Amino acid sequence: MTRRRELAIKAQILNALGPVEDRRLSLIDRPVREPGAGQILVRVSACGVCHTELDEIEGRLPPRLPIVPGHQIVGRVERLGPGVSSFRVGDRVGIAWIAWACGRCAACRSDHENLCPNARWTGKDEDGGYAEYVVADAAFAYPIPDAFSDVEAAPLLCAGVIGYRALRLAQLSDGQTLALYGFGASAHIVIQVAKHRFPASKVAVLTRGEAHRALARRLGADWTGGPRDTPPWPVDRAIDFTPVGSTIREALGLLAPAGRLVVNAIRKRDPVPELDYAEHVWLEKELTSTANVTRRDAQEFLPLAAEIPIVPEVRTFGLEEANEALVLVKQGKIDAAAVLTMTR
Repeated sequence: MTRRRELAIKAQILNALGPVEDRRLSLIDRPVREPGAGQILVRVSACGVCHTELDEIEGRLPPRLPIVPGHQIVGRVERLGPGVSSFRVGDRVGIAWIAWACGRCAACRSDHENLCPNARWTGKDEDGGYAEYVVADAAFAYPIPDAFSDVEAAPLLCAGVIGYRALRLAQLSDGQTLALYGFGASAHIVIQVAKHRFPASKVAVLTRGEAHRALARRLGADWTGGPRDTPPWPVDRAIDFTPVGSTIREALGLLAPAGRLVVNAIRKRDPVPELDYAEHVWLEKELTSTANVTRRDAQEFLPLAAEIPIVPEVRTFGLEEANEALVLVKQGKIDAAAVLTMTR
């Protein structure tokens, strides 16, 4: 029997936690993994850079070590593991944050596999897409619509999917007003979905930096301002995309009676300040959060993104530039989404 030649690949490895400014990732050569039962080997073409990677690297969401980060992965199926019939070699697929869920617990049985206590996450528990190849569970991979290039599709797999979930949790009705706090990779996609699905709703964007506000206006924002400014109309629903705790207090204070705030962040860099009951909580205001994503979110969102169509704003970096991309994301110097591209 002929032995398959072992393929050496390049990957960015995180070995120790610390500030991203210390360039914590190391570019190494490593052998490619063979896909096991139910898995696929994917040749990566693009992988988005997410704020979640900042949380992992800096220890707010500690991953297993060593780990290859990255969970907004687009590539083509290179090999099929035993039992895989959902894809063929050469198919273009996307891999998102949820890598596996047990399917048996109460959360999984109630359509909340994102809350599965046994779930594993791409780039945190399983090696991710800051590499030329990745192995993934075929049941947690998604066909990519033809409307998007590989680079355009990458941010849709987290920034887009989690933004879609946050908008769904906001329970916005057409004609109600929506405020978006922060305007990076996820918010610039959410505004396009909101404008498509709720054409009678006004959208306010509250964010630092004129470049982000200009992009928001170009994508349909009805009003833009700074994080502590007040829109010219009452706010019925708000989504917080920022990494800072004080935004929660600001947004709750701005909400109209019976308003609802969704926090679209896995971790905050600093604590939420003390809340005043009368100002921030009373009058039946609601606060909820997004917690990861389900396969359903991706399966619903990707066709919708192609229908609209979503136009992601992307800045590309080579795999070898991953550390620099992460620093720029932390500094807020990426207007929308950062994406690593593979040159192999």
